[in-house]
Amino acid sequence: MIKVAIIGASGYTGAESIKILLNHPQAQLTYLTALPEECGKTSDVFPQFKGRVDLDIEPLDMNKLSKLADVVLCCLPHKVSMGFVPKLLDAGLKVIDFSADYRIKDVAVYEKYYVPHTDKGNLAKAVFGLPELFRENIKGKSLIANPGCFPTGALLAIAPLLKNNLIETKGIVVSSVTGSSGAGKNPSAKFHFPNMNENLFAYGIGTHRHMPEMEQIAQDICGKEVTMLFQPHVGPFDRGIASTVYCKPSGKADKDALTKLYADFYKGEPFVQLCSGAPAVKDVAGTNYCHVYVAVAKDFIIGFSAIDNLVKGASGQAIQNMNIIFGLDETMGLK
Repeated sequence: MIKVAIIGASGYTGAESIKILLNHPQAQLTYLTALPEECGKTSDVFPQFKGRVDLDIEPLDMNKLSKLADVVLCCLPHKVSMGFVPKLLDAGLKVIDFSADYRIKDVAVYEKYYVPHTDKGNLAKAVFGLPELFRENIKGKSLIANPGCFPTGALLAIAPLLKNNLIETKGIVVSSVTGSSGAGKNPSAKFHFPNMNENLFAYGIGTHRHMPEMEQIAQDICGKEVTMLFQPHVGPFDRGIASTVYCKPSGKADKDALTKLYADFYKGEPFVQLCSGAPAVKDVAGTNYCHVYVAVAKDFIIGFSAIDNLVKGASGQAIQNMNIIFGLDETMGLK
């Protein structure tokens, strides 16, 4: 039985992780932590867990944690996480980090979008945790950088095209719409219900922090420099991300050949499902699945995907990574 601790358990991804782990036959929740003002009985912080979780959410005690856990789901914000991860690794724990602190390998790029990096040594050792592309790298590792939600959907939408050099790698355009849970538990005023209801708007125009993450992993897939324009939007629904990725083909594009390519590329992948039309967020809500579709229109190949931002985009993918690290069936607890 794998003993699992969650640091930052009081947020949306913490709650989603708890929910999944309650149905995991080989994992046991042993320790939940949060900021002191967010601690208390788990059933008080999250009433959906009344009668299901008897642990309290409490302030972090490293001595206690090191005795109670084998692996830590680090659900902390960017910049905060890298202050804790070195201590967790030094205590001999496996770490799956939800922040961006270990995703972007180029320190200069990370620091352009975030803050000065204080844990460059572990950054170099971290593995990007997108199982469909890097499964063999993930096995047995101690530090997994859980991917961002937008990069997960966008990259799975076009990975077969990148891997087979079927698209121009400069000028890829990614347009995504996410639900309001993507803003986190303490959103700004514009994400509150009166502003979000019956509304849709773009944000992070040309500056969103997931753009360099997408470019880095796309380059890893195809071995060439990749430039992307990523434009996120937020819509009036709770959860999910629909992504549309516009690509210029490097040669003649044939819809039937591309459909077969995608089927072959994702054959045997337990959480990627090919659709006969553009996917919808409602069809993947609450699941770890990614629905994918590829189309040809005018002079473009267009990749579509839909995921749940809190599951395949965060907690579900983290537990999929945990399963791989420990040599379990990676679908365990997730189907």
